[in-house]
Amino acid sequence: MKHENLKGAKIAIVAMGRSQLGFAMSLAHSEKFDEVWTINATAGVYRTDRMFMMDPPSRFLDTENAGTQTDVVSEVITKKQDFPIYSCTTDERCPSVELFPIQEVIKDTGVCYFNNTAAYVFGYAMYQEVAELSIFGIDFSYSNMPHYAEAGRACCEFWCGLLTSKGVALSISPDSPFMDTNVKPEEKLYGYHRLPDPPHVDYVDGMLHIRPLSEVEKPPEPKDGVLYKG
Repeated sequence: MKHENLKGAKIAIVAMGRSQLGFAMSLAHSEKFDEVWTINATAGVYRTDRMFMMDPPSRFLDTENAGTQTDVVSEVITKKQDFPIYSCTTDERCPSVELFPIQEVIKDTGVCYFNNTAAYVFGYAMYQEVAELSIFGIDFSYSNMPHYAEAGRACCEFWCGLLTSKGVALSISPDSPFMDTNVKPEEKLYGYHRLPDPPHVDYVDGMLHIRPLSEVEKPPEPKDGVLYKG
């Protein structure tokens, strides 16, 4: 069932990766969202309007396969919540768990490519015709450890491409490796990053802007004992 109030909405998605801390920072800096959608255990940490837990509830209630998320998620899903919890199946022990509208989402988007929970969230966002997505904690890989879950990252970046083609505005936590967000602006364009004066990619007044790195003004050097505030 589509929710008419979500068409054109600004949504925050909060997943389990390190860059979820950017969500707390955005709230501290007065960022507002129409709804907050959490994935798995983040529903036990942040105020939630919709929770997505695409594994069967039994994975958390009857096994330890979810590791350290087990207790947090179990506590959330076994209580009556004032928000829906979307999953692939219901469970009589979980009063707020309801079926994810998989048939409707696939029919509406024309895509059946969901190999991780975050991908379902992106598909749901397209189905609901939201206008803006702010993405926190969807990271998948980090530079200081071997890359893993690359299939999940590819799937989610595919969905972000589709969302962008529909005119959905995306913003990603600046510390996240997702879609190379944490890559230095002068290193985002492969090949060009090897030039003596590589192009610097950033946003100016909401529009992508490319200029030589040498033309980018550097922040002033901080005085002794004083931190620079950008």
